Amino acid sequence: MLAFVARRVAAAIGTLFLSSVLVFLALQALPGDVATQILGKDATPDAVAALRKQLGLDQPAWERYFDWIKGALHGDFGTSLVSGKPVGGEVAQYLGNSALIAVVTIVFAVTGSLVLGILAGLYRDRWADHLISTVSLVGMSVPEFVVATVLVLCFSVALPWFPAVVLYGPDASVGQLMPAVWLPALALAIVMAAYIVRMARTSVIDVMASEYVTTARLKGLSTWRVVTRHALPSALLPTLHVIALNVAWLVGGVAVVENVFNYPGIGKLMLTSVQNRDLPVVQAVALISAVVYVVCNLAADLGAMALNPKLRTRGRTR
Repeated sequence: MLAFVARRVAAAIGTLFLSSVLVFLALQALPGDVATQILGKDATPDAVAALRKQLGLDQPAWERYFDWIKGALHGDFGTSLVSGKPVGGEVAQYLGNSALIAVVTIVFAVTGSLVLGILAGLYRDRWADHLISTVSLVGMSVPEFVVATVLVLCFSVALPWFPAVVLYGPDASVGQLMPAVWLPALALAIVMAAYIVRMARTSVIDVMASEYVTTARLKGLSTWRVVTRHALPSALLPTLHVIALNVAWLVGGVAVVENVFNYPGIGKLMLTSVQNRDLPVVQAVALISAVVYVVCNLAADLGAMALNPKLRTRGRTR
């Protein structure tokens, strides 16, 4: 078990290192010069050279990378080229707002999709299965920004229950943001849940047709006990990775939805920073996105180990 965990943690660290390198190189390869972008086209060569030196752009790329990653490990992502504020504090503020949407989305999407997927699998080819499968296919086919737009038309225009856009800045309190959280969270949950429902349904169908479930039924166990004690743990194994990928997808998906609702989250910050060519902020957000993705996959692997006795005892059986 310890060897399994050690391999997964080592793979996660290696993935994060490669991700940081790719993020840094991709931003360095962008056309144009940051100093010229900041000062404008009319800036003199001396002014541009002075700003490049001030920003450390005159140093070799490998040296700038190690300075950046060393600071990132200590929570120092540099200074924003636009606001002049520390990037870490600015990103943390926006990230907290996005976390509010993410938590609501995960709670509703994961819980609801697992329940629906299990029901569809248990009642295969019945009306409940057909209804759930049809709705999930529609959810998989429609982009999140279309879902968000339809929700605005329904629940902000036709039925003015929720605000269509957020008028507060990134320093807004949780109480101020809560009325505006529900529509973005619902838009993300609809798209996210569709994939989990399909995987949960397929897993339940496969497990219910397995030999050990048939044996449990022949022993006279009740349907509820067969499902909860024997079928669900095995059915959840492949579903865990789909849940992990969808939770990681929230980082990218939330950027689109936040832009629709003008929500002051990490996605909105990313889009604004790209437009303003604020490279320190873009690098920080991209690295945090990679960390979220790797941590979600690591959590899925460890969860699979907890549910699968074969993984826990692999090292002892050799």
